[in-house]
Amino acid sequence: MKLIVLGSGTAIPLHDRGSPSLILLIEGNPVLFDIGPGTLRQLTRAGINYEKIGQIFLTHFHPDHTADLIHFLFASRNPAVLKRRRPFVIAGPSGLTEFINALQNAYHTYLTLPPKMMRIEEIDISKKVKGEYSNYTVTTSPTNHTPDSLAYRVKNRSGKTVVYSGDTCFCDEIVDLARGADLLILESSFPDGDEIEGHLTPSLAGRIATLAGVERLVLVHFYPECLRSDITSQCRQSYKGELVLGEDLLQIRV
Repeated sequence: MKLIVLGSGTAIPLHDRGSPSLILLIEGNPVLFDIGPGTLRQLTRAGINYEKIGQIFLTHFHPDHTADLIHFLFASRNPAVLKRRRPFVIAGPSGLTEFINALQNAYHTYLTLPPKMMRIEEIDISKKVKGEYSNYTVTTSPTNHTPDSLAYRVKNRSGKTVVYSGDTCFCDEIVDLARGADLLILESSFPDGDEIEGHLTPSLAGRIATLAGVERLVLVHFYPECLRSDITSQCRQSYKGELVLGEDLLQIRV
């Protein structure tokens, strides 16, 4: 697998950091996690054709994690694209069908696709759920951010594992889901001392990685306040493994 961070920022516009989104290339096939505003443009910068994406996983429904879904559906509706586009799946927390229906209703027919082009998979947010796909498995677990937030653990056929938290504060569920992962991607929204409910600081992210026994940690989802702080030093208070501060278009082989 290979990770490509498409957006390492938040809802706050920054010239060098897009809103949350990342790609896992699994045996060369791109799987998208979150689709914040600007994701489709970032895909082009990473050399990935949005038409090739067959699976999108959403962590929760906040705009900075979902807004480019509008762009994705509208672009996929282009007649020339529909002629060559293979069907795709959008998966996410319970309520996903209602969420997408609301978007389509708001834009009238402009986001409506042929019935067999898009499949929606709703994931139970009350417990761990495991899903089987063609060349990987996905295990989900609820996290402590919104009532419908999920984290994802992806395992490929060779046994490599990647965990992506989405937005969360410290909780036992993310520690358990991340246990022993080859690569852990955690949010790190605000600096130590300026904690905000529902989000992590660098030292809390480090604590999760340490408790989970993870040797490689990537931090993303930086608000400007966090970027003005010494993220590495704060994380090092609780984590001694390999640490990478995420940035847009960063690529990591798993």
